Amino acid sequence: MRRAVCPGSFDPITNGHLDIIGRASRLYDVVHVAVMINQSKQGLFTVDERMELIRAATADYGNIVVESHHGLLVDFCKDRDIPAIVKGLRAVSDFDYELQMAQMNNGLSGVETLFIPTNPTYSFLSSSLVKEVAAWGGDVAHLLPEHVHAALSARLAERKSGTQGN
Repeated sequence: MRRAVCPGSFDPITNGHLDIIGRASRLYDVVHVAVMINQSKQGLFTVDERMELIRAATADYGNIVVESHHGLLVDFCKDRDIPAIVKGLRAVSDFDYELQMAQMNNGLSGVETLFIPTNPTYSFLSSSLVKEVAAWGGDVAHLLPEHVHAALSARLAERKSGTQGN
C-alpha cells in the first residue's frame, strides 16, 4: 500500500491545501493529513476543530486519514510506516525552506519528500493571509470550502463580539 503524509497547521484549510491533498490522493493509496501542533502558536481554530473541517472537506476523496501530531514529522511517519511527505510549493521562496526540511527529514529517517507545484490559482494563498483579509472584512469565500468559510466567519464574529467559543 502506497502511503504519504501532507503535513501542516491548516488553520484553516484552504482550497490551496485541498488542491495538494487531492492531487496526492490520486498518487497514493492512503494520504494522512497531519495537523501539526505547535504549542508556541495560538491558532484561530482548535486542533480538533481543524481536524473536523479537514475531514468534511476531504470526505469525498475516500482515502484520507486526518490526524494530529505534536513532535517531529519523521516520528509521525515512522510510527505509521509512511515513506513519503507531500508538500506544495507556491513560489521559489518556499523551495529554499522546504528543501532544507526535506534534506533534514531524509537524513533523520530516510523519508522522502515529494514537491508538487501549487496550482497557479492558489500560488498566493496561505491560511494566515486568508485570516487577515477576512478579519478586515475582505471576501475570502472563493478561497475556502463553503463550510470552512462559514466556520471562519463565525469564529471572527465571536472574536469581534468577545464571545469566543474555544
